[in-house]
Amino acid sequence: MYEVRLTEAFFPAQNDTPLEPMTIGDLLRRQAERRPDRAALKELGFDGSIGRIWTYRELCQEAERLSLALASRHRQGAHIAVYAPNIPEWVLLEFASAMAGLVLVTVNPAFQTRELRYVLEQSRSEAIYYVDAYRGNPMGKIVAEVCDSLPGVTHRIRLDDHAALFAGVEKGSVRNVAPEDVCQIQYTSGTTGFPKGALLHHFGLVQNARDTVARIDPRDDEIVVHNMPLFHTTGCAVVLLGFISVGATLFLAPIFDPAMIARVIERERVTRFFGVPTMIVALIEEVVKTGRDVSSIRGVGSGGAMVAPELVRRSKEVLGSIVGIVYGQTEASPVITAVWPDDSLEDLTQTIGQPLSHVDVAILHPQSSRVCAVDEQGEICARGYLIMTGYNDNPDATAKAIDADGWLRTGDLGRMDARGFLRITGRVKEMIIRGGENLFPAEIENAMLEHDAIAEAAVVGVPDEKWGEQVACFMRPTGSVRPSPADLKAFIRARLAPQKTPLYWIWVDAWPLTGSGKIQKFKLAEAFAAGAYEPLTA
Repeated sequence: MYEVRLTEAFFPAQNDTPLEPMTIGDLLRRQAERRPDRAALKELGFDGSIGRIWTYRELCQEAERLSLALASRHRQGAHIAVYAPNIPEWVLLEFASAMAGLVLVTVNPAFQTRELRYVLEQSRSEAIYYVDAYRGNPMGKIVAEVCDSLPGVTHRIRLDDHAALFAGVEKGSVRNVAPEDVCQIQYTSGTTGFPKGALLHHFGLVQNARDTVARIDPRDDEIVVHNMPLFHTTGCAVVLLGFISVGATLFLAPIFDPAMIARVIERERVTRFFGVPTMIVALIEEVVKTGRDVSSIRGVGSGGAMVAPELVRRSKEVLGSIVGIVYGQTEASPVITAVWPDDSLEDLTQTIGQPLSHVDVAILHPQSSRVCAVDEQGEICARGYLIMTGYNDNPDATAKAIDADGWLRTGDLGRMDARGFLRITGRVKEMIIRGGENLFPAEIENAMLEHDAIAEAAVVGVPDEKWGEQVACFMRPTGSVRPSPADLKAFIRARLAPQKTPLYWIWVDAWPLTGSGKIQKFKLAEAFAAGAYEPLTA
């Protein structure tokens, strides 16, 4: 750990790792030169079987070919969307678009029509690269429905159609790309319910990934099973770019299936696994049940939720490694703090670690913006190379997120001790974290209000032992009709991705209100926890 003794809740940037502005293309080319014949990427089937394999040289060559094809049909700086699950073509497109100087707009493959339309319109994407279907979601049909009414989307290319994907290779030219150039737009949201596209640059994504992986003291023979969604910064930056930076071999899993993952760990002698706490619990249960040999594991990483002491102990006992947590948000590329492998059990389970190298972190008073005292509660703020350029076409939201001194206001409440270790104590925002997935109440509320039987809706997160939080939807009816949970579930599933579906449905006749007439959501959550309601479930 960093040996510091703070007198206020401000942790100045440490400089114990190289600070090297680099593009995503530079990162891959460097490893192709250093480790040309080492396996870089191996495709896993749903059953754990190995499909296609790329060495670092082959991955770089194919990414460069694809970058030429992209350059032949997209001007530099153009926005292109990717709407697909974890497949090798997603990885190739990430590297190739970066090499071609394009901006990759990442889209959750669970998105439905309204969600996809919003992202394509707001991002001004001129192309969409997609798969036809995934886990029952008719993505090709959704793409056709959305893009038929969006003339700005001039290219629709299926990722499994390699003739179309690589068309124009001979016409494309190599482009100059700078580390400060924006290379991705990833969508996040706030309490307003309108998703915001964070503009992320090469330097932030690459340096942050390198420093996050450096925190775990990696070796030069790492083998990683990669099951985190690529449309998240965790998947496409922390795990992918981070372990590419140390020349690891990555096994790309199409989904997280504990039986399949445990089998792959045993067979391939995997050294690193990253997952949200619910995934780690499921993997532990699978290993205990089957007796799989997972002794090759050197480290287990997690983010998105605090890690219970019992989970850390069980992980050490069953998987041979403690759980190392990272904390951050999309706007920070994404990691701000991380624990150290040799931290105490208390620090591993009660804190979110110390800041990464080259990152200033402070606890600022939410109203006055003064630096708080050590152990005083305030808003967690970060500053440095990792901060996004801003929100796409949203200067007002950018000004609210990044203040005049360059601090990113995370919206999370926390405390910093004299050693620079942080604890999360609450959220300024109303975000719900369910199994590591960030959900935003206003988006769900806006969709539910389209139902004729619902006059008002309030969505809150309620504690859940397995998922961390679950979604509870409180509703005031317009009349006497109160649809069943099954009907409400079907209604929301037709409009939003499955993970945004409330588990609990509660009809109310009146709300706890503030003096200005706003619904007091914290009182709803408190009353729910106290058993004041009888929630319905589908």
